[in-house]
Amino acid sequence: MASTAGQVMRRMASTAGQVIRCKAAVAWEAGKPLMIEEVEVAPPQAMEVRLKILFTSLCHTDVYFWEAKGQTPLFPRIFGHEAGAIVESVGEGVTDLKPGDHVLPVFTGECKECRQCKSEESNMCDLLRINTDRGVMLNDGKSRFSIRGQPIYHFVGTSTFSEYTVVHVGCAAKINPAAPLDKVCVLSCGISTGLGATLNVAKPNKGSSVAIFGLGAVGLAAAEGARISGASRIIGVDLNSNRFEEAKKFGVTEFVNPKDHDKPVQEVIADMTNGGVDRSVECTGSISAMVSAFECVHDGWGVAVLVGVPNKDDAFKTHPMNILNERTLKGTFFGNYKPRSDLPSVVEKYMNKELELEKFITHEVPFSEINKAFEYMLSGASLRCIIRMDA
Repeated sequence: MASTAGQVMRRMASTAGQVIRCKAAVAWEAGKPLMIEEVEVAPPQAMEVRLKILFTSLCHTDVYFWEAKGQTPLFPRIFGHEAGAIVESVGEGVTDLKPGDHVLPVFTGECKECRQCKSEESNMCDLLRINTDRGVMLNDGKSRFSIRGQPIYHFVGTSTFSEYTVVHVGCAAKINPAAPLDKVCVLSCGISTGLGATLNVAKPNKGSSVAIFGLGAVGLAAAEGARISGASRIIGVDLNSNRFEEAKKFGVTEFVNPKDHDKPVQEVIADMTNGGVDRSVECTGSISAMVSAFECVHDGWGVAVLVGVPNKDDAFKTHPMNILNERTLKGTFFGNYKPRSDLPSVVEKYMNKELELEKFITHEVPFSEINKAFEYMLSGASLRCIIRMDA
C-alpha cells in the first residue's frame, strides 16, 4: 500500500489539472458484460475531487441497475460505489481533503451545510442524497468521463469501476491511512448499512434477543451489529436454509425458514421467545418480511427496523393495535451514518478488531476479470468480491 500511495504522489505534478486516460469497465447495454475501455477522466471542478481507485467491490445495487429491472436505462455507464481510494487532485473550494489522503467514496453524501446535515437526528443530506437517475455531476450537469468525445454516464456519484473517478467532496470520507483499503472498501455501502441499522437504530441491549430477516451481506452485517452489542439470541430468518452455517460466523444462534412452518413466521418467533424478540432488523425489501419483522417484536418495548427497499407499489399493512401496544417501527438509510463524520469511526472499529470484515469477503478478482464478480453474485456464491484495480 505504501508503494502504491508513493506512486500516486509522484504522479501528482503531472496529472493535476490534466485529463487522465485510464481503464474503466463500461456498461454499454443493460445486462451485457462490462467492457474494459480506455476512458478520459476530466479534472475535478469546484467542490470535486479526483480519486485513484485501488480496490472496489460489487454490490447488489450495481447489479440491479446494470440489469435495469424496472428502471429507465441510462447507458453507457460506469457502475461501482464500494471502493478504497487515494485522492489524486482536488477542485476549487475543497479544503478538508488533499492529494494523498485515503478515502472511501460513498453513494450518499454529507455537504455539512444543509438542514439535514446539521441535524443530529438525520444523515439524509439535501444536496447529496442518492440519485440513481442522475448520470452527471452537480456542478455543471456534465459527465467527467468520455470516450473519443462521447460522454459516459456516472452512477450514484461514484463510478468506482474505473481506475480514476471524480466525485463531489461530500461523497468522500477521509479515513485512517493505515487501514487496508482492500478490506475497508466494503464499508462504502451495504456492510455499513446493516451494521448501523442494528448499532445506531435498533440499539439492542446486552443480553437481548434480535431477529434478522434476510441473511445476505446486509443482513449478516446487521447480525454482526447484534453480536457486537452483546445480544444473547440472534435469530436468522431466510428462505434459504443453506445460509445458516455461514450466518453462524456472524453471531446467528438460531435459524428459521418460513417455508418450514404452517403459520406466519412472526408467530413462530413469538412462540420461540415468550412473546417476541426485543429487536428485529429487516434486510430483504419484501413487504411480507417487513410486516413479519414488525409483528414479531415484543409488545411494550419491541423495536423493528426496516432496511430493505420495497417495490414502488408495495404498501405496509398491520393492525393498529400492534402500534398501540407499544411496538415501535423505524426505518433507516445507510445505517444512520453520516458518511464523512461517522465512517472514520467505523473503520476504527475494524482497526481495533471489534468489527470483523474479512468474513464478508468471499472472492477476489483482477479488474480485467470484473465480469466474474457479477457471475459470483448472480449465482449467490458471493457476499463481497474484491476487485483489484492494479491487475
